[in-house]
Formats: sequence, structure tokens, C-alpha cells
Amino acid sequence: MSDIGGRVAGLNGRSDGIIFTEKKKARIDLGYVGDIVRIDQGVISSELEKHKVAVVLPMGLGPDGKGYNVNADEAASHIAAALGAEKLVLLTNVKGIMRNPDDPASFISAINIKEARELMRDKVIQQGMIPKVDACIEALVSGVKKTHIIDARIPHGLLLEIFTDQGVGTEINH
Repeated sequence: MSDIGGRVAGLNGRSDGIIFTEKKKARIDLGYVGDIVRIDQGVISSELEKHKVAVVLPMGLGPDGKGYNVNADEAASHIAAALGAEKLVLLTNVKGIMRNPDDPASFISAINIKEARELMRDKVIQQGMIPKVDACIEALVSGVKKTHIIDARIPHGLLLEIFTDQGVGTEINH
């Protein structure tokens, strides 16, 4: 329990039976890296019913009984969809999507799936932002209503994103 009354449940995607994976297929062997094939939201739902914040380690269980690492953004996306979440918020260390990473004025506050895919195709969205944007798109396609990418270093960033007209991050929607 925290000093301000928050209660947390630390969960392991593999050993708590939440994330089920298969070995990631790639040109080279990536070792114990997996693709998510299923989420069992039962343990998470149980903790949420106890008014706890569920923090899930992004490890999955493969059909071979071995543990596989999964991308944390991908895990969050799949979990949000499995829970029927209204929103998925990815907290990161960048402001959001930029048309030009070197130009703060090129910040995009809202974008739809089609526009996001075009920016990835045109290599405007690159490197570490690709899995974040992919996770947001996957969540939206799977039923989540809105997604956001927010810089967690901004004081009160989550509140500013959700409760102000302009926000501080990038909202990706349908």
C-alpha cells in the first residue's frame, strides 16, 4: 500500500497465467521472444474488483511451457482489449507523435488509424514509436475506443491529456 492509499497488485504475465504466447517467427532466432496469442483477464479482473491497480510483467507462457518476453506496449494493448477498456494510455519519455522529431512545432495532438499507418509507411514514425503506435492501432481495432501516447515526465500529464481540449500527448482514434 502506498503512502496515499493506492493499492497495487504485481502480476507476472507468465506465472499468473495472463499472457499466452508463441515463439516469435523471424529470419534469425530471437531466443525467448514471443508473440501474444491470448490474454486471460481473470486474474487482472479479480484484482481490479479489489480496487487494486494491476501491474503486469510482460512475460508470456508458450505452449512448450517456457517463458517468452513480449513487448510491454503490445502486452498493454492486448490486455486493454481483453478487459474491454475504454482507453489505452501509453506513458513514455517522448511528447507523442511528431512529423519531424527535431521540430517541437511538428507535434501531432490527434490522429486516426489511417493517418498513423501512412506516417509509418512514409517513415515519419520510426524506431521506438513504431511499437507504441502499432499497439494503439491494435487496441483500437480490437474494441478500445481511444488511445493516447503521453510523455510521463510532464507533471499531471495524464490529467492534462484527458481533461483539457488540447491535451499534452497524441490521441490516436478511429
